Amino acid sequence: MAEVLIYVDHVDGAVRKPTLELLTLARRIGDPVAVHLGPGAEEAAKVLGEHGAVKVLAADAAEFADYLVVPKVDALQAAYDAVSPAAVLVPSSAEGKEIAARLAVRIGSGIITDAVDLEAGDEGPVATQSVFAAGYTTRSRITRGTPVITVKPNSATPEAAPAAGAVEQLSVSFGEHATGTKVTARTPRESTGRPELTEAAIVVSGGRGVNGAENFHVIESLADSLGAAVGASRAAVDAGWYPHSNQVGQTGKSVSPQLYVAAGISGAIQHRAGMQTSKTIVAVNKDAEAPIFDLVDYGVVGDLFQVVPQLTEEVKTRKG
Repeated sequence: MAEVLIYVDHVDGAVRKPTLELLTLARRIGDPVAVHLGPGAEEAAKVLGEHGAVKVLAADAAEFADYLVVPKVDALQAAYDAVSPAAVLVPSSAEGKEIAARLAVRIGSGIITDAVDLEAGDEGPVATQSVFAAGYTTRSRITRGTPVITVKPNSATPEAAPAAGAVEQLSVSFGEHATGTKVTARTPRESTGRPELTEAAIVVSGGRGVNGAENFHVIESLADSLGAAVGASRAAVDAGWYPHSNQVGQTGKSVSPQLYVAAGISGAIQHRAGMQTSKTIVAVNKDAEAPIFDLVDYGVVGDLFQVVPQLTEEVKTRKG
């Protein structure tokens, strides 16, 4: 089978879940070859091999940490030149989409971003996208060059498929633009102990109905009982009740969890654009006419300050 390049998203060798999803999708169209940049390749290779990577192309250089994006594009292009893949798959993070776009320009190929599914086709891989605030589903394929496709987190369930996962060193030559943007400082984000919003299997979000930052503990308690990430609507973020990094919506983050709980969120199109592809949607809102109820699988018309704490206690009880 043809080989498919997978850009590995990791933290010091700890492979993140979206990469395992890419490996699962890649096996539908070819043999996955993982590209691991930075430290921890040997440790990462064990996990990558367990999920289908036939080999791992590894490179480590100071440029990957000291400069933004371009050194990683140089390395991914080197892997592309070495493998001549049938496709290149990249996680749909902000950085991932920039890397993918720059690579597509360099190799003269088309690009599809934010795919939610991938399948083999007679004329190349076919990607499914959810577009126009999830009002339409499209199926597309690249007609020029090697397909470069970014895939949204939670689009597939990672499946083990043991393969060799042998580590091979990738030779990378950095171009003159690689050092154009230098990283001058890094500030670690304070950990909440909760999953990353865009990768979480469950998300609990609060909106205008939470009525103040001091009340967001109700949302957080339900999220913690479910092992979920916490999200917020634009109204809640603009009011200063919750950080912008937790905003779900067209001008925030797009999420596609297995379960999305919206509490006190009316369901304006701006918010819906960021969560409509969630597998199961539950809403709690005291306004029976709220637009969110047009979208949900389960809706509760009621005061979130009564409903959500009861739900939290029920979850805790059932978990024992």
